Parts: sequence; structure tokens; C-alpha cells
Amino acid sequence: MSEFNEFDQQGSVPSKDTGSIISHAFEMYKGVFLYAIVAMIVYLVGGFVIQSLSGFNSAEMAEEMRGGNYDYNIWGAPGFTAYMSLSWLFGLLLAPLYVGLIYIVNKYNTKNTVEFSDLFIGYRQNFVNILIYSILSGIISTVAAALCFFPFFFVYPLLMLGYPILLFENASATEALGKSFNVAKENYGTFLGVTLLGFIISVAGVILCGIGIILTAPFIMIVMYSLYCAFLGKPRQILLNK
Repeated sequence: MSEFNEFDQQGSVPSKDTGSIISHAFEMYKGVFLYAIVAMIVYLVGGFVIQSLSGFNSAEMAEEMRGGNYDYNIWGAPGFTAYMSLSWLFGLLLAPLYVGLIYIVNKYNTKNTVEFSDLFIGYRQNFVNILIYSILSGIISTVAAALCFFPFFFVYPLLMLGYPILLFENASATEALGKSFNVAKENYGTFLGVTLLGFIISVAGVILCGIGIILTAPFIMIVMYSLYCAFLGKPRQILLNK
């Protein structure tokens, strides 16, 4: 169980424009990037474990593609189906970890002491709804991506507030989805610009230096927090009962 109490006036809130929100996210990220790296390391290690368990060889697939074998049937590759199933399940179970990163950003913004255990608050706070929301948003994103991929970038801005709403407002999955959609719809231009810039920065690690993705990928989660602050105000502090 948890309580929601109003906290003091410490903490910054960006203006409702793309530049201000991205700048705010940068400032927040500089203070929490070590925790973001931990989250990414967990993700990468889990990916390697899943690949080992499934028997799928991604290096072999990449070699086939580089060799010009465009007839390569990835769905027929040994272990690929198991790999995809386990990856989906693992990604679902990691959603609360990303919510924990948002929680840490808020504590940093409001000058509260951050503890390593804060990264796992999503497994204690509103856990079921976080999982349900992850499934729903995943389905929406997958359908959008399947439509020539580009629609994904126009749909995802509507989902950007979901995780912060689940955490700070203790909402249900459907409430978070509906509220995120309504707020983003009314301010779609800003949400689209912020989301696109957030994704570009998040994948910049691959372009600059492959391993750099560990540093940049979590940035999109920080953008979600900054968007929440800009359009819904500074969140209320979450006080967990011990």
C-alpha cells in the first residue's frame, strides 16, 4: 500500500514547448544516468540469457543478411519463435523497472534522497496495472508499426504519459491509457515533436558508438517524466508504507 502526500515546492517544471521539455529531460538525465545504465544492463544481460536459452543465433542471422541472402527465412531459424516469446515476456516484466526510473527522476527533481531500491518501486506500486498497460500499449504500438512502420511514430506520442500516470496517480491501466490519449490529443504537435526528438536521442548511442546505446536508450523514459511535469504539473510525492 502507499500514500500520496503533497510535497514542497522544490523541483523544476518545463514550459509546454518542445525545446523546454527536451532541455528539462537532459537536466534530469544528467542526475540519474547511472540508474538508467543499470536498467539497460539488466535489459541487455536478460537478452543474452534469453538468446542462450532459446538457441537462436542472432549473429548467424546478421551474417546471412550481410551476405546478401535476402531469402533467409528468419521465422524458420532455429529457436527464433522461442526467442521472440521469451523476449516479449521479459520485456513485459521489465516495464516496472522503467517506471522505477521515472520515480527516481522525480526524487532527483524534488531534491529527495535517491536509493537504489527506488528503481524497483514498480514491482511494489501498481504492479498489475503497469503490466496490463504494457500489454495494451505494446499491442497498439505493434499494430501501428505493422502498418508500414511509420504510423508507429504518429501513435506513440499518445502513449507517452501512461507510465507516469500509473505511478504518480495510482491509476488503472485503462484510466492511464485514456488520460494519456486525451492530453496528448489536445497538444499533439508538441507531443509529436518531443517524442520524435526523444527517440532520436535514445538511438543516438547506436550511431555514435554501438555500446553507447546503454547510455542513451533510457532517455525516452526521462522525456515521459518531463512531459508529465509540463502538462500535468509536478507529481505528488509517493510515500511507501514500510
